[in-house]
Amino acid sequence: MNTDFVNLTTENLATEHLCCIIRSKKAHQGIEAKRQWLSDRLNEGHVFRKLNAKATVFIEYAPLETAWVPVIGDNYYYLYCLWVAGSDKGKGYGKSLMEYCLADAKEKGKSGVCMLGTKKQKSWLSDQAFAKKFGFEVVDTTDNGYELFALSFDGTTPKFAPNAKKQKIESKELTIYYDMQCPYIYQKMEIIKQYCEMYCIPASLIQVDSLQKAKELPCVFNNWGVFYKGYFETVNLLDITYLERILKK
Repeated sequence: MNTDFVNLTTENLATEHLCCIIRSKKAHQGIEAKRQWLSDRLNEGHVFRKLNAKATVFIEYAPLETAWVPVIGDNYYYLYCLWVAGSDKGKGYGKSLMEYCLADAKEKGKSGVCMLGTKKQKSWLSDQAFAKKFGFEVVDTTDNGYELFALSFDGTTPKFAPNAKKQKIESKELTIYYDMQCPYIYQKMEIIKQYCEMYCIPASLIQVDSLQKAKELPCVFNNWGVFYKGYFETVNLLDITYLERILKK
């Protein structure tokens, strides 16, 4: 097993491969948007650790206080994403990355690590069954089935911000909150914009561009949140089929 991992820094960010979209040979706007987003986060203690290869093998986490999610708590890490894909599955990379995160949290004197989950595993969220093997437990829930998982070292637990449990907004039109943390988001937004313009569907596409906006969101959020007819639908990034299913409601 290749155990050669590298952490992104402000010095190597411009040249290191970002893992998520590995088929792109030319400049990809989503990757560059993520690179820019990360450039402002790394000095806040944000960690992006990846296999030192052109592969989708990485973990991404940050101090909860500066994590762009409506989750609150003291002295925790928030785990955005742990992803091992393709031929690299089954080689122990996920275990190595999770163990690194937990060891880092303990070394920094953190109270624990938390992450977003659901009662039924959803796409675009890290594998909950895998996290449970390390002792993560549900510490908070929303009415529509989202869960906050945490591995506590000292008995304290984080929770969803009260606003995240609203799951409702006044606007009835398709509304999507998003940030540029995931390189797939730029591409998904362009597809949705084109579709809505083509079929004259009113839509509010709202970029979350600050920590304060992220903490005050009216829904659970990892980097994306969809509302329709005033109600929260999903944290899943949308393709056209999924979008059409929502619009038929």
